[in-house]
Amino acid sequence: MRFDELTLHDCLHEAVESFGFEEMTRIQAETFQPVVDGCDVMACSQTGSGKTVAFLLPLMERMLRFPKKGIRALVIAPTRELCQQIEEQIDGLAYFSNQSSIAIYGGNDQQGFGDQKNALVNGVDIVVATPGRLISHLNLGYADFSTLDFLVLDEADEMLDMGFYPDIMKIVSQLPKKRQSLMFSATMPAQIKKLAEQILIEPKFVDLNFSKPAAEIDQKVYMVYENDKMKLLLHTLSEHKGEKVIIFVGKKQSVGEVSSFLRMNNIPNRPINSNFTQEERENAVLDFKSGKINIVVTTNLLSRGIDIDNVNLILNYDIPHKAEDYVHRIGRTARAGKDGLAISFIGEKEIEHFSRIEKLLERVVEKSPLPDGFGEAPEYKPGGKSSRRKCGGSHRGGRKFSGQKKAVSKNTDGVAGEAKSRKPHRRRSHSKKTAESNS
Repeated sequence: MRFDELTLHDCLHEAVESFGFEEMTRIQAETFQPVVDGCDVMACSQTGSGKTVAFLLPLMERMLRFPKKGIRALVIAPTRELCQQIEEQIDGLAYFSNQSSIAIYGGNDQQGFGDQKNALVNGVDIVVATPGRLISHLNLGYADFSTLDFLVLDEADEMLDMGFYPDIMKIVSQLPKKRQSLMFSATMPAQIKKLAEQILIEPKFVDLNFSKPAAEIDQKVYMVYENDKMKLLLHTLSEHKGEKVIIFVGKKQSVGEVSSFLRMNNIPNRPINSNFTQEERENAVLDFKSGKINIVVTTNLLSRGIDIDNVNLILNYDIPHKAEDYVHRIGRTARAGKDGLAISFIGEKEIEHFSRIEKLLERVVEKSPLPDGFGEAPEYKPGGKSSRRKCGGSHRGGRKFSGQKKAVSKNTDGVAGEAKSRKPHRRRSHSKKTAESNS
C-alpha cells in the first residue's frame, strides 16, 4: 500500500511527501485504518519496521478530523532517546499543520522543568513522556489531561522489563476513561497481554512475526575465545572500513575498554553508555547519524527505539543474555527493507546464550571458520562442555585486554521507517529542551 493512496488532510500529505515516504511498511498498512476508525490497537512488529509512523500518522489525522483545545494525546516511551526520536517525527509530520508537541523526561535544568510544566498546564497537542518524569509532574497536581483522547504505549515490552508497570498503571488511573488506547511492542509476552487486557477495550490485534529478525539481515557467527575477541574485532573492522558500525558489548565497563582499544589502534569511534550525561549521549548519536563518526561502542542502550539510517554492520562483541535482545540489536541494521549484516562473536562462556537465541529464531546460524592467523576456537556444543578445535592458522595469540585502562574520555573524537524529517527549522510553541527520565 502506498502513502499517496491514504485519505489524509492535505497538510499531512505534504509532510509525508517531504519525508520521501512512498510504500508503507506492513505494520503501517495494517494499523492505519483501525486507528483512524477509533479502535484500540495492540500491535507487535519487529524493530525497524516503522512503528512510530504507524501510530503517529493515523493519530494526527484523527486529531485533525476532530479538533479541540487542550492536551489531545499522550505517548509514553521507556527512554529519553526514544522520546526525542518520537518528537522529531511529530515535528516533521506536523510541520504543515502546526500541531504542537513536547517531550518530557528528567535530568534537565530548572528552565526545562518549567517549560514542561507550562505545556502540561496550558495544553499542547501531543505529550511524549517517560513514565518516571511524568509521574513527577502528576504528583505536583497541575497536569491537566481532562481533554485527552489518545494514549499510546510505545515499546511496551521494554517498559515492563524496566519495571514501569506500577508507574504506567498510576498514569492510566489519572487519564479519562473514555479514550482511544494504542500499544506498540516488539514482543508479546504474557505480561504484555495482561497489560493489554487492563488498558485496551476490544482491541484490534496486529501481530507481525515480532520475534524474527528481518529477512534482509545476513547473520554471521564466529566461535572465538575471549582473549582473541580484540584481534578478531580489528580484523572484522578492517574488512568493513568506511561503513557505519554499531558494536554491542555486555557491560558499561566494556564500552570504555573496547573504545579505548580501538583508539589505540587508530580507529576513531564514540562510546555511549548510561553513565554519560544526556548532552554527551545526544551529541554522540548525532555525530553517528550525520556520519561525523562511523563507529559507536555501546550496550543495549541503543538496541531499541533509536532510529539511525544506513547502519551497515551490527557487531555483537558480547552475546546478550536475553535472546530477544539479540533480535533488537541486529534490528538496528536492514531498517525498513534495506540489506544489512550482523556479526556475532561467541566466546566459550556464551554458547548457552546463543543456543537460546537459535531456539528463538527457530534456526541454526552457521558458524564461520576464523580467518587465517587465528588458532583454536571453542567448539559449539550447547548443553555440554566446550573443547578446543583448530580453526585455520597459527598459534592463538589474541591480545589479552583485562589490564587495559578502564576509564575513557567522555567525548573522544524511499520506505517509511522512522526516518529523520527533511524539514526547515521553525519556531515551536514550547521549548524542546528535555532531559532524562528518573528511570
